Amino acid sequence: MIFVTGAAGFVGRHLVERLLEAGYPVRVLVSPRKANALPKWASHPNVEIVVGVLSDEETLYRALIGVHVVFHLASAQWWGRRRNLERVELVGIRYLAAAARAARVGRIIVLSHLGASPSSGYTLLNVKGQVEEAVKASGLAYTIVRAGLIYGPDDAFINHIAMMLSTNPVFFLMPGNGEVVLHPIHVDDVVSVLMAALERVDTVDLATEVGGAEYTTLLDLIRTIMRVTGMRRLIIPTPPYLLRLWARFAAAVWRRSLLTPQWLDLLATNHTARIANAFDVFGVRPRRLEDSLVGYLPNKHYLLRALAYVLRARPREA
Repeated sequence: MIFVTGAAGFVGRHLVERLLEAGYPVRVLVSPRKANALPKWASHPNVEIVVGVLSDEETLYRALIGVHVVFHLASAQWWGRRRNLERVELVGIRYLAAAARAARVGRIIVLSHLGASPSSGYTLLNVKGQVEEAVKASGLAYTIVRAGLIYGPDDAFINHIAMMLSTNPVFFLMPGNGEVVLHPIHVDDVVSVLMAALERVDTVDLATEVGGAEYTTLLDLIRTIMRVTGMRRLIIPTPPYLLRLWARFAAAVWRRSLLTPQWLDLLATNHTARIANAFDVFGVRPRRLEDSLVGYLPNKHYLLRALAYVLRARPREA
């Protein structure tokens, strides 16, 4: 039995589909707010659905009985508030690790982020680093996959840039000078890496980094999105501290904000992995960025998507 937290999230939806295609029985943890809007796999006979949150110890323990491997994908990465990160990421992994030990789970596979470190000065990367340390000290066999920016048709990074472009027909405020180097990786490639981690014994007790087929600077990424969507804008380099002030203001005004402090944390420093890692460690050949974007970015109504996003209720549970 495979257990997946964050199964209704961006990566989780794709991972559960792949696990079912491979014939694995899957038990998923979904929060009450997402229980009525699950993907098509919810009706699959090999899926067991557990409605609950990571802070519910009794529900977690019952859900982990008979589980061999846990995929821990639950995250508050895009929610925009430090208390969400601390509650979901830090408190969540402590409850999950304790329940997994009690239920004799064989291994936990955790999706982290490039640059994660408990010594980082950036909140998101600092918290992700603390989660990694908690996993390593949990007494469980583990695999930690630090991925670059994960993109795909429903991602919260590239789509957010496109939505921000749609809200201003004249200019785009770019954090800094756009020289930060990023290492985007498609969600399907991340899922292939996670599947390989499940099946390869040599990935046990391993923390490794993966990214896509190429590096890109933030400036080049913005220009690529403009080219693919046809939304040409004047790019204005902006001091990151001013954008962080704007992010705080936006969070106070709207239910959700396209620009959050965590979003800016990912753009604060270079985040890259060795390009060959995905293939050398997991046997996965990542796809090229622009080839993927052409397949889903054009012809979307991003202004309507932006309005719908900022008016949605804030997340309250893991």
